[in-house]
Amino acid sequence: MINSTTSPNSTNATEASANLPLLGMDCASCAQTIELALKNTPGVLKAHVNIATEEARVSYDANRTDLTQLVATVKSTGYRVGGAELKAHIQGMHCASCVSRIEEALRAVPGVLEATVSPATEIAQIKYVPGMADFRTIKQAVESTGYQTAHPLEQEQSSDQETEAHQREYKNLMAKFWFAAIISVPTLLVAYPSLSWLYAPYLFSAEISENVIRWLFILSGIVTLPVMFYSGRQFFVGAWSAFKHHSADMNTLIAIGTSAAWLYSTVALIVPRIFPEGTAEPFYDVTAVVTALVVLGQALEVRAKGQTSQAIKKLIGLQAKTARILRDGQEIEIAVEEVEVNDVVVVRPGEKIPVDGVIIEGRSALDESMVTGESLPVDKQAGDEVIGATMNTTGSFKFKATKVGKDTALAQIVKMVQDAMGSKAPIARLVDVVSSYFVPAVMIISVLTFLVWFNFGPSPALAFAVVTAVTVLIIACPCAVGMAVPMSLVAGVGKGAEHGVLIRNGEALQLASQLKTVVLDKTGTITKGKPELTDTITAGGFDKSTLLRFAASADKPSEHPLAQAIVQGAVEQGLELYETTDFNAIPGHGVDAKFNGQRVFIGNLKLMKRENISFDTLEADVTRLQSEGKTAMYVAVDGKAAGIVAVADTIKEDSIEAINVMREMGLEVVMLTGDNERTAQAIAKQVGISRVLAEVLPEDKAMQVHLLKAEGKKVGMVGDGINDAPALVEADVGFAIGTGTDVAIEAADITLMSGSLRGVAYAIETSKATMRNAKQSLFGAFVYNTVGIPVAAGVLFPIFGLLLSPILAGAAMAASSVTVVSNANRLRFFKAKSFTEPSPATAQ
Repeated sequence: MINSTTSPNSTNATEASANLPLLGMDCASCAQTIELALKNTPGVLKAHVNIATEEARVSYDANRTDLTQLVATVKSTGYRVGGAELKAHIQGMHCASCVSRIEEALRAVPGVLEATVSPATEIAQIKYVPGMADFRTIKQAVESTGYQTAHPLEQEQSSDQETEAHQREYKNLMAKFWFAAIISVPTLLVAYPSLSWLYAPYLFSAEISENVIRWLFILSGIVTLPVMFYSGRQFFVGAWSAFKHHSADMNTLIAIGTSAAWLYSTVALIVPRIFPEGTAEPFYDVTAVVTALVVLGQALEVRAKGQTSQAIKKLIGLQAKTARILRDGQEIEIAVEEVEVNDVVVVRPGEKIPVDGVIIEGRSALDESMVTGESLPVDKQAGDEVIGATMNTTGSFKFKATKVGKDTALAQIVKMVQDAMGSKAPIARLVDVVSSYFVPAVMIISVLTFLVWFNFGPSPALAFAVVTAVTVLIIACPCAVGMAVPMSLVAGVGKGAEHGVLIRNGEALQLASQLKTVVLDKTGTITKGKPELTDTITAGGFDKSTLLRFAASADKPSEHPLAQAIVQGAVEQGLELYETTDFNAIPGHGVDAKFNGQRVFIGNLKLMKRENISFDTLEADVTRLQSEGKTAMYVAVDGKAAGIVAVADTIKEDSIEAINVMREMGLEVVMLTGDNERTAQAIAKQVGISRVLAEVLPEDKAMQVHLLKAEGKKVGMVGDGINDAPALVEADVGFAIGTGTDVAIEAADITLMSGSLRGVAYAIETSKATMRNAKQSLFGAFVYNTVGIPVAAGVLFPIFGLLLSPILAGAAMAASSVTVVSNANRLRFFKAKSFTEPSPATAQ
């Protein structure tokens, strides 16, 4: 149980206390380490760690430290504070500049460790300590900023709920737009009485037109009120909320601009005498038309946002709806949500795999392209793992369910992609800071514009001053600035996911675009990670098939990986092996086997010398094989040399192509391995790598990455094993092969589901394209505001006599936001230029 209490003490400090659940603590010295670190934290009054309950009880001065700092202290000792996560959809968030206000309100909730709000997905991701914070307090924090959140999003429902929310919001905004548009048409016509002959010819006489037009203006003022408070309600609600929090956002600008236009028009209509002659000019059309245009822009923006996150919908759509399982000997069909761990699932040709599991009977080939991005079907047999959402092709089989629900690979992929879409790139945090100053700056410019026009402008100065001040408020678009990076991030992460490249967060994506050096672990990354038969060289009159048959028959009882590689090679060539009648494994030498009335030795040169069997004629072949990084094994039959079989950890089919792609991109490719220098150089030569770090112990891999970073380069590390995890963490960007260990994947910033190095090149290309797209949008947004605001203020008037209409300013503002979202959507059609897509099935 975790609780928090606060009370003032005699020294006017605010004392707070909390019980923090600790993870990974398994010894008394661990408790002492954490306790000492907490006690040494400035502001901590008392700290006690209970190893039995795995909790830390901390009393601290809330004025000097906070929960976030305490969690950071625990983390610095190598342990973690147990926490929970939830996602919540922020309803009606159209202003990117208000993101920081919502985040600040969430972070102020006691127990919240971290809060991130994405204007692109309109989802808040909150990490909190259970017991100190819950959804109720989080919801209150969101509502205090003027926004709403109905309930936390469940992972398997979040995409559907998000889609439904977008659809509801789009329909609501379009209804508001049509209402405002219908009112805007007659309001516009009234605003220009010189065009009255178009809609009311009988009013065109000078004697009656002035009086009628006055009443039409009064009617315009009345009908624009519901436009303001129905179609534009969100602007005033948002502006009031921002005011209560001593801040301002886009809602503030629109609310002030439209209401100022309405108030000026109303006062000018009721008491025109208080205005200088010729300045009592109503312009209700600005209120109606600007509201309509901005709301239309918001509606189009909502629809475009839904298109940007299509990747999530595609991933969730891959899930099978039903599963056929065996219960009590009967085959029944149930919803996939009802499948339990250890259920036996039956899969027929052409069906989707419903959950993750292990085949126990049968065999088939599975199309895993939808998860890994690899186009070729993968053969599966008893003992092999299958991934939920992949497609069975021709065979039938049964498998035991090992992971269901939120634990399946697909569910984890969806979660990772959702988390990445909601994260922030470092450049986005800078933009958030700029956006927070943007609106106050615009309001100051608007006031200055009014003062300049009122004091120095031509007659009617007051009318010019009001129009230009309102135009400045309306044309400014902080949303275009605030959404540029998040929208591109969502599109880029989604594009990567479609091709089996899972990017953990925005920071990883931005850093991946800046990489200069990529370090590749050899085993399991460049190579397949398991030995395979590569060469068969005969002697003494034996043919290759006979030599391999003898070697494999002798090695068949052995469990050594090299022996099994030879056996597997023989089986793949369709050779029938002999049953051994006598088998003896000789440690450090090889094996001695008898079968078919013959005695066969297979092993190293030491074994042959011990048996006085000469292989002088094959020395050159052995030297060549060793120079190629292969392990040569000598085979002798009945005391005579029969030949040599060689095995090696062979290079993956596409490693050479992927490495060439990376080199063409200007990246320095480095190979890291624990192999000896000669073997390492042999592999490097085959794949086209010039820089090799050989004979590196597992514990020294991270140090080698650190030394490369010390050269002033951004370094990426690609690995698949447990011993690669420290190096993946040390690198600026860690790439984990998805077929590797969970530890490596957990430590990585980017996961390659296909296990292919092609994914590394694609991830870097996608990252570069995403950041290029984000910078394009940022540049466009800044140029728009840099040019638009001065034009709205009237800088062109003294030279060209041009003044921007508030209506055109509203249209431009709406268009700028839609343009940013549309530019991000271009990433959906991005194609990697420097290498061929895996297959037509996965290409866009």
